[in-house]
Amino acid sequence: MSSNLTRAFESSPFALTLLSENLAESKNFYGKGLGLTVVYEDDVSAVYRCGQTVINLLADSQANELLEPAKLAPVNSGVRAVYTLRCSDVDAAVSELAAAGVELLNGPIDRPWGVRTASFQDPSGHTWELANHV
Repeated sequence: MSSNLTRAFESSPFALTLLSENLAESKNFYGKGLGLTVVYEDDVSAVYRCGQTVINLLADSQANELLEPAKLAPVNSGVRAVYTLRCSDVDAAVSELAAAGVELLNGPIDRPWGVRTASFQDPSGHTWELANHV
């Protein structure tokens, strides 16, 4: 028997909410740098389509309502999560990132478990990985 919680994790995530210290810079990164399509935008947020998932950029000033009683961690206090995207040709994607001015953290790297990866960060320090998982 499947619970509501189990069923929720059987599908792709609906949304990833990324908190942004500089919303204009983050919007430029995801819109112009990565070429994602904006599907909603207001003064404190921007939502981009990423396959079946949306990436919701939210200004840090709006974090308390979303996070309380937890606290927003400072930018550059260390990586706490990595968001991995399936990518059939990591090397070609890395070339596109470079052309858009995106600096890599690492990669492309052939991992011991048989996957080729490359990682980069957005302006707010969120870490993304491209991986050629089959």
